[in-house]
Amino acid sequence: MTVPTVEQDLLRYLESRTKSSWEPDRDLFTAGGLSSLFAMELVVHIEQVFDVVIAGADLRLDNFRTVHAMTALVDRLRENHVR
Repeated sequence: MTVPTVEQDLLRYLESRTKSSWEPDRDLFTAGGLSSLFAMELVVHIEQVFDVVIAGADLRLDNFRTVHAMTALVDRLRENHVR
């Protein structure tokens, strides 16, 4: 999966769950789009769809603040997994 594909999947998932449109650089927490429970659902979604494991330091709020941040996280985790 390419970075744009990851971003589009995340946007579709967010829009389907929140019934709102999201810009990739919009802060999901300050905009009221994410609760801590929904953030955990998002972690599970990312792990399942993109075949990555998010643990330890990667569970920082900053990695889930925007779609761009989540996309970068997925890209980094997938890159590290390949090596």
